[in-house]
Amino acid sequence: MPQTHPLMPRPPNRLPNRDKRAYRASATTETRDEPAYRAGELPTAGDGVAERSGHGPDEHGHFGRYGGRFVPEALIAALDELTACYEKARVDPEFLAELDRLQRDYSGRPSPLTDATRLSSHAGGARILLKREDLNHTGSHKINNVLGQALLTRRMGKKRVIAETGAGQHGVATATACALLGLDCVVYMGEEDTRRQALNVARMRLLGAEVIPVGTGSRTLKDAINEALRDWVANVDSTHYLLGTVAGPHPFPVMVRDFHRVIGLEARAQVLELTGRLPSAVAACVGGGSNAIGIFHAFLDDHGVRLCGYEAAGDGIATGRHAATLTEGTPGALHGALSYLLQDDEGQTIEAHSISAGLDYPGVGPEHSYLKDTGRAEYHPVTDAEAMDAFRLLCRTEGIIPAIESAHAVAGAVDLGRELGPDAVILVNLSGRGDKDVDTAAQWFGLAASGGGFSVLEGDTS
Repeated sequence: MPQTHPLMPRPPNRLPNRDKRAYRASATTETRDEPAYRAGELPTAGDGVAERSGHGPDEHGHFGRYGGRFVPEALIAALDELTACYEKARVDPEFLAELDRLQRDYSGRPSPLTDATRLSSHAGGARILLKREDLNHTGSHKINNVLGQALLTRRMGKKRVIAETGAGQHGVATATACALLGLDCVVYMGEEDTRRQALNVARMRLLGAEVIPVGTGSRTLKDAINEALRDWVANVDSTHYLLGTVAGPHPFPVMVRDFHRVIGLEARAQVLELTGRLPSAVAACVGGGSNAIGIFHAFLDDHGVRLCGYEAAGDGIATGRHAATLTEGTPGALHGALSYLLQDDEGQTIEAHSISAGLDYPGVGPEHSYLKDTGRAEYHPVTDAEAMDAFRLLCRTEGIIPAIESAHAVAGAVDLGRELGPDAVILVNLSGRGDKDVDTAAQWFGLAASGGGFSVLEGDTS
């Protein structure tokens, strides 16, 4: 029997071939405020990969001035190989069918849409809808990209995968896919993040991955990516670097985006089905930016829909201890691409800070940089304190423990709802679940262990 989420009956998401062609044809001819799908049928991961979105990059991987390739010569051949493999796979019916099968039967797509009625009462009465990527297998949106890239790894004939991880969710998803497909897996993780995310370190090792703590620099995500790139240069012939976000050299920003486009394609159809209208705004947290670009992309041509990214302001912008790249950064090259970057006057990268390991990154994907400059998306900082208040609020109003990363988006959505008022509909990408963050939250809120459990959170949010 097909798996279903307990919160929402799962409609069939696999169209017969004739209906799938009709969906693809109608998607270009329907008006933007009308659903281009049949009731009960949703777009699939394969649709997000196969269908050209019409939104860049150019053939060299540039979104306006951003993106491109700033890498050692030793990696150019591997990037060319990956680009060619991806372009062939995205038009291969067998690849698309296998991707859809895994997303449906293994990771559990489509993810449901939750009408957060009690949370909405704290947001000026605006209706908040949660896209539940936290219910995917492994607990976040990361599995969308990982399954696609793992299939490409096998297609290229490579047996070894390396990855970076901050919060551990990408590492867990990568270890999961490698176990499923019989690939060797090595995950680089900053020492500071291995401490903050010990649960996910254990999960990766249980799944058979080798986890290598990185003790250089700030000992966080940036440094893990540095070490993964060094490994790839040394072992490029046998190894695929399964990058976890929409940063890095071409083709990673567009390829990772396309594997995540299913989030927005599903959500757009679900919102129309549920409310009969498009949302007033779409909200997502932004570190590297994969979950945000995944949900934003389906709404890029809906110019009446605000696209709102929320990045980590840490202890506050004025303190300098933050990861608000799009708020305070300037254009520069990091990890193989030109994008906004936290850097000093001499172009040296500034260490980022966030309570969230997944947002603790001084760069951002090039497409987000382009969307900021064009004004199509807006980006706002959310402090650690604001994110943790939203974390607690969602726990107590909806019974959902979010990832701290996702709590940044919840905080932004609550404020946005108060601005827009009760007629607004706000779609929030709940990108991950918070099991990994329970220890951090317990320390933040000063929860005392008593009788084998934590004390009740303070504050009445009824």
